[in-house]
Amino acid sequence: MDLALRVGELMLAGGETAEAVDRAIGRLGRAYGLPHAEVNVTLAAIGVSYLPRGGRPPVTAERRVRRRLPNYARLAAVHELVRDAQEQRLPLRQARYALSDIIGRRPAYPASVQVVALSLIGAAGAVLVGGGPVPALAAFAAALIGDRTGDWLARRGITDFFQMALAAAIGTLVTVLLVAGPLDVRAGTVIIGVVIALIPGRALVVSMQDGIAGDLVTGTIRLVEVLFTITAILSGIGAVTYLAARHGLPVSPTDLPTVPSSFAAPQTFGAAAIATAFAVYHLVPRGYLPPIALGGAVAWTAYVEIRALEVPAAPATAVAATLIGLLGTAFARWRRVPALICVTPCIAPLMPGSLMYRGMLQLSAGNSARGALTLAEALATALAIGAGVYIGGELLRVVRPARRVLRRRPV
Repeated sequence: MDLALRVGELMLAGGETAEAVDRAIGRLGRAYGLPHAEVNVTLAAIGVSYLPRGGRPPVTAERRVRRRLPNYARLAAVHELVRDAQEQRLPLRQARYALSDIIGRRPAYPASVQVVALSLIGAAGAVLVGGGPVPALAAFAAALIGDRTGDWLARRGITDFFQMALAAAIGTLVTVLLVAGPLDVRAGTVIIGVVIALIPGRALVVSMQDGIAGDLVTGTIRLVEVLFTITAILSGIGAVTYLAARHGLPVSPTDLPTVPSSFAAPQTFGAAAIATAFAVYHLVPRGYLPPIALGGAVAWTAYVEIRALEVPAAPATAVAATLIGLLGTAFARWRRVPALICVTPCIAPLMPGSLMYRGMLQLSAGNSARGALTLAEALATALAIGAGVYIGGELLRVVRPARRVLRRRPV
């Protein structure tokens, strides 16, 4: 039970779905002599109960998940441990040693590389929506300053809500300064890049997967967490744009970058760069970076081509996310790793950064009705990403069910 709880804690802290955690704990229980254990997985705690035979009293244990830091390399190693235990290649004592080794491993990338990767997401996001070198550099700097400021606030006990709000405000401030300066650049690309870097794509996908799979409590909690994060981002954007508008700065929703209506090489390269930087930030092993970059380019190309048919943003995003869910899950099955590792980075270019920024500008300009509709479209687009990824995986399961591992008799 202790091994199962520690494995479940690592999986949940790494961003895995409640269904996958429940399934892994059940497999460990059957492998090591605890069949039919009752598992209860929430976002903050994991509980396991077992009723022994012979009238003995039940045993219940719980482990809380206090820190949720994505580490996809560790997540893949934990899945491999569970698979080895299920196939009875790993005795219980060795499984404990293997888990301790996984916990003590050095991260796939240093902390400084993660910081640069997050900033690169912002820079690539600016390129994605048509920005040139100056907006990309400004978005890189804004994301870097926002991240370091958030880290400084975190060390002083400030909650994530205010960290996200301040990071978004810093990105918007850089945008406003570019608008007020002498450079002739599309400054809106800066804040859109920063927003793409800040939107919690991983939590968004997992929340929709939990909800659709029937884990309503965990899915709802994750979704509420995502909505609070989006609210924090919008608050930071709204505060700065309102002050800029009050002081007469030319911040207007009429001159905003839009998605290209056809295939464009710079934007496709930006999508691949976003997916790769997202993977590095979440500590995906190096061997998966090339296919993830290709997946990001495929996701963006599919989205642009569907939008060229005058399909609204939310349905086009859902179709592109479904395609990535299908292809990414198939690739993950082939490599025998969690689908989350291969799918989540690839949908990062689809995040609705431009819609969120446009909605807040419309609200700041006094057009409340149109701004509310734009923000509702942004939320629908975000939810379509999570739903599309899950539907893609389910389509693959219909066509080709996951292979079951037959238990061998112990010798």
